[in-house]
Order: sequence, then C-alpha cells, then structure tokens
Amino acid sequence: MQNEILLVAEAVSSEKGLPKDSIFDAIEIALAAATKKRYDTDSNIEVQINKLTGEYDSFRIWDVVSEEEFEDTGLQLLLDEAKLKDDSLEIGSTHKEKIENIAFGRIAAQAAKQVIVQKVREAERAQVVERYRSFIGELVNGTVKKVSREFLIIDLGDGAEAILSRNELIPGEIFRIGDRLRAVLQEEERENRGPQLALSRKCPEMVSELFKIEVPEIAEQVIEIKAIARDPGSRTKIAVKTNDNRIDPVGACVGMRGSRVQAVSSELGNERLDIVIWDDDPAQLLINSMGPAEITSIVLDEAKGTMEVAVTQDTLAQAIGKSGQNVRLSSQITGWKLNVIDQESAVQKGEEESATTVKSLVGYLDVDEDVAKALADQGYINLDVISSASASDIANIEGFDEEIAELLIGRSKEALLTLAMELTSGKEGDSEDLMSVEGMEMSIALELNQKGITDREELAEQSVDELIEIIDISEEEAAELIMKARAHWFED
Repeated sequence: MQNEILLVAEAVSSEKGLPKDSIFDAIEIALAAATKKRYDTDSNIEVQINKLTGEYDSFRIWDVVSEEEFEDTGLQLLLDEAKLKDDSLEIGSTHKEKIENIAFGRIAAQAAKQVIVQKVREAERAQVVERYRSFIGELVNGTVKKVSREFLIIDLGDGAEAILSRNELIPGEIFRIGDRLRAVLQEEERENRGPQLALSRKCPEMVSELFKIEVPEIAEQVIEIKAIARDPGSRTKIAVKTNDNRIDPVGACVGMRGSRVQAVSSELGNERLDIVIWDDDPAQLLINSMGPAEITSIVLDEAKGTMEVAVTQDTLAQAIGKSGQNVRLSSQITGWKLNVIDQESAVQKGEEESATTVKSLVGYLDVDEDVAKALADQGYINLDVISSASASDIANIEGFDEEIAELLIGRSKEALLTLAMELTSGKEGDSEDLMSVEGMEMSIALELNQKGITDREELAEQSVDELIEIIDISEEEAAELIMKARAHWFED
C-alpha cells in the first residue's frame, strides 16, 4: 500500500498539475474516513503519511473533558479515565492513541477514491480561482456550458469554469447551451467546497465595466464614474465627473446620436440609463439626479442623514417615479434618505411647525409672537438651543440687543429647570407622566414637552416617522420608545 500511495500521489500530481502536498492531504483524509467505518460510535481519526516512504500511521483522538461537558464516549474522555492512559493529561487536552492501520478491501478503497477525487477537484478549483483572482471585478467573456434550474455553468476558456446564479441574471434573460455572454467576475465561498468563481450581470460593476469599453475617456480616467444606483433590467443612474474641464462627461458617455449609451443599454436588455453630473454638494447632486423634476426646496438633516425634498405638484409623480423607483435610485446615488413631498404640503408643514414653535416660545419665555418668530426664523427653535447660545449671537438678530439676549437666555434656563422639576416630581406618583415610560431620559422628556407631547399617552399615539421628525433620535430608538409608552395598553 505504501508504494501505491506514492504512485497515486505522483500520477495525480503530474496529471492535474497539483502540488503533491495537496494529494497527500487528500489521501490522509480518505484513509481516515475509511478507518472510521470500523467503529460503531463516532470517532476522531487522524492519519499521517510519511511523504518519503509512503508509510502511514493511524491515530484515534479523544478530548479530555469534565463530567459537565461529557456528551460522547466516542469522542471524549473523562479525566479519571484519561489519567489511566496518560497521567499528564488534564481537562482541555487531547489524548492521541495509535491504532492498527485498516486493511483496505474493495469497499474501503472505493471510499478512499471518492474522497481523493473530491479533494483533487477542490484543489483544482482553488488553483483556477487563484489564477483568475487578478480579474475579480472585471468583465469576462464565456460560453454557457450547462443550464440548470438554479444556475448556469459558464466556460471561461483555458479549463476554467464559473457559476452564474439565476439570481444574478437580469430579469427576463434566457441563455441556452452554447450562448456567449459577458458578466462581471466575482469570488464566492461555497459551503464545504472552498472558493468558487462566480459571475453576475445584476451588479453595478456590470454597468461601469461596459462603459469602460464603450467610452475611452472612462478607461483613460479622464472621466470618472463616482456612483451607480441600479434597478437591474429597468433603470440605472450613473453619476460621472470629468477630470478635464474641456470635456462634457455626460455628452462623452452618451456618444454621437446616443451610440455609446445605446450599446451599453442593449447589452443590459434595453435597461434605461440616466447619466448625471456628479457634485460634492449632496443637495446639488440630488437636483442633478432627480431632473427633470422641478425641486423647489431641500431641507438637510445631517444628523439623521435625511433630505426633505419639495417639488412642484405637476412634477411630483415624475420625481417619485414608478413604484418609487426614481426616489430610491436618487437616494442610493446621494447616500441620503429622501422624503419627497409637493410644494404646497411643504409650505403647509413648515407653517404648522413654525406656528408650533412660536406658540411654545411664547409660553415658555413670556414674549410676544413677533419676538418668538424672530427667534424661530434664526434657528432658535427650543429652550435647549436658546439656553446654550451666546448672548452676542442672539443680539445679532435685528431688533435685539445684549440685554434682551441675556434676558431670553435666563428665561430659557429657568423654564428648563421648571420643566425638569415638574417631570421629576411626577415620576413616581403620576403613571401618565413622560418619566413613567421605561428608559425615558430627562433630555428627551424635556424636548418632547416643548414640542407639545406632555404625557405617556400622547407619546404612545405617535408613529415612528412622526417621532423622529419631532426629536433627534434614530428609527430604532423611536420604535423602542413608542412601544414602551404603549406597554400599558397590553397589561391585564
């Protein structure tokens, strides 16, 4: 058997172009698998081959465990039992015992052969992946070799194959054996089978790689693709930037009479391609991306990463797009969460928020509406902002001076203190108080109070979207806070 092992290793290594170490590893696993069959219980078998002589030794291995951890007699030893075998063993160590090498019959030899074949295939795949690793993320050509319900096997040439999942095809695409196609090369780990070359026609890189072929300026990095948002088979937005001001990046990508963009679109099943100018300013980038919809105003909330976008009534449907597609793609391009509303609703919402703010400031600061409106117009919309502002900043507001500013700051601090005392005093005695909500923080309770939400029931009636507009918290935090406020609804 020893000579046979050396002959097999030599023959397979020469035939497949694989290192002998990989072959020896496969044979060791095969021998171990065949050896396990002699035992009625689970066992941990290890085989070690001398790569010079072909001789091999078989070992059975146990883990030494405590009584609490003991589960399997075939794989584990209790400490007392282990001590009888080797006095140096401790809990956590392993005991290796040499056993008789199995005498290989026809069935055992067949099992060994299967394992060897499997391991050789895995080694071959790993070798192919390594050879193609420098092409990962690039466009490759291939021929459909096999078609199944779940995937296609693509022949890349030179003995290399890749898998193209049907989930990575553009919707509606049908390929048959012998068809040629282009796709982006990827690498994926398949369970128990190691690395595997994979392809995708749905990924954004598919679009950028096709444009590199059709637009020399992109390949030469004169034009740069900054962002891609894709709805495969339907629509894609591409934001481009020129590194040479003499070149129009959109015109270059479109080509004469649309020849370049049409060539890319045809490869993608006539997918619609919108090419827009990149801008470092997210608001301007959004305007570019959502055109020709007419945007009248944009309100950015950097803390939440959101934009509230107001558009004219007659372009609202265009701005949103079919099934919200245009908004979704524009959101991906900009990296901001978008909320699109018509201009009339935006004005109404702004007026309502302004009225609420003015009313709140009038009540807490004991000032007239003109003063409260002047503060709100300059961004001083709640007691926290006013109390933490400097007198000189507030004094810069038209009609204000240092004395008025100091007075307003003082009143805001007094109002915050009063609110805090009211909330604290009601914490234990009033089950409807905001502070009775589990996990409620004083700062949040104060902010809610100023926005007109004064008790637990009013908080419970809010939606997540409504709450994150009122106070600066995440969707997850808002949802948790609302559910805790509603907890009493479900009590017996």
